[in-house]
Amino acid sequence: MSDRIVLGFDTSAAHCAAALLQGDRLLAIRHEEMAKGQAERLMPMLEELLAKAGLGWRDLHALGVGIGPGNFTGIRVAVAAARGLALALRIPAIGVSVTEAAAWGLSRPCRIILPGRGDLVIWQDFNTETREESRPQQAAAGALPPGPAPTAPAVALAEGVARIAAGRADQPGPRPAPLYLRPADAAPAREAPPRILA
Repeated sequence: MSDRIVLGFDTSAAHCAAALLQGDRLLAIRHEEMAKGQAERLMPMLEELLAKAGLGWRDLHALGVGIGPGNFTGIRVAVAAARGLALALRIPAIGVSVTEAAAWGLSRPCRIILPGRGDLVIWQDFNTETREESRPQQAAAGALPPGPAPTAPAVALAEGVARIAAGRADQPGPRPAPLYLRPADAAPAREAPPRILA
């Protein structure tokens, strides 16, 4: 469907970002830097984007969502929103890694490097010769292995998510799931759970 309307969004880092496509045309895009508050901002932002284009939720054909790697809470916010919207609207939700979104439209081979926590970066190599791409990985900024020269993204992250989702909407895979590179920081509660009385 050449005029398919696809909404892509991402909250995997210190931002809330969304892009709306109709076919190949970018209808609207928004990116707001924020260290916290993505859970409260995401849905209003998506509604504003749709309203700006004169569209409503029922006009959408598919959703794209950034599944990480990145911030644990941010990834869960976006993935949960995508799953809920897909269920309510009965449309596919397609998960897209942020490294893949950042590599959209770039010549291969290429290396994507995105900021991570502290002095760490998230990186991934994309290679056309082997068709076997590495998985996203995390490393200190000065400790990456040899590989292709780092390449800057050609489009904003949310637009990359939306464009990849549009290309996969006819054959959606499993429901989006978070992509984490390390275990969660949260530790299980040390106290015993409350006793259930008969």
